[in-house]
Amino acid sequence: MRETIEVKVPDSWKDVTLRKYLELQKDLENHKDDEMAQFHFTVYHLCGIDVDMINKMTKESSDKIKRSLNNLIQNQDLPIQNIIDIDGIAYGFEPNLSKIAYGAYIDITKYDTIALDNNWAKIMSILYRPIVDKRGDKYSIATYNGDIDDELFLDVSMDVHLGCFFFCIRLYKDLMNVILNFSNLNLPHNTKLILEKSGKDIQRLLNSQEEMFKKWKV
Repeated sequence: MRETIEVKVPDSWKDVTLRKYLELQKDLENHKDDEMAQFHFTVYHLCGIDVDMINKMTKESSDKIKRSLNNLIQNQDLPIQNIIDIDGIAYGFEPNLSKIAYGAYIDITKYDTIALDNNWAKIMSILYRPIVDKRGDKYSIATYNGDIDDELFLDVSMDVHLGCFFFCIRLYKDLMNVILNFSNLNLPHNTKLILEKSGKDIQRLLNSQEEMFKKWKV
């Protein structure tokens, strides 16, 4: 008698935490040249099914899971969520990035890249802080005091993280365009070189992050 296996494939990124996502990325990186292993780890982390159970599936079932997971992975166009709930506490995204606290700015920029890696939860802890006042759609958040609770954001769902991540990507793109356009002005040669290098570095960062999502298919 054939054994029946029930596989629950996540319907959206709401069903995947950052912690689970990072665990998956680590295994995918360690087995980047083994397509079958990548599929096994993806199903294991996102669906909770171990290798023995996967190997018992029919090809039809396996292909169906692949299609469902690829639909999930390619769904990246998520909006930033300005207000989120964590354990019953409302957290708000930094309402005015142009006036972000100097300490917060320094703590974010000490990371080499803006990427969905082990530092991302720390960046989220800086950008999202408890709401202390709210009137209509306007709100203010707690003053940044240097405390970073990255553990708190590891269990926040990926729809929140991806929305913020791609907001940052778009922000960097706008910044890159400003830098490159500004470098075309009549400026001293050294200043032009610095601006052009900054713009190219940002472009490489954006390309690497976007390519990561394009290539991540099972």
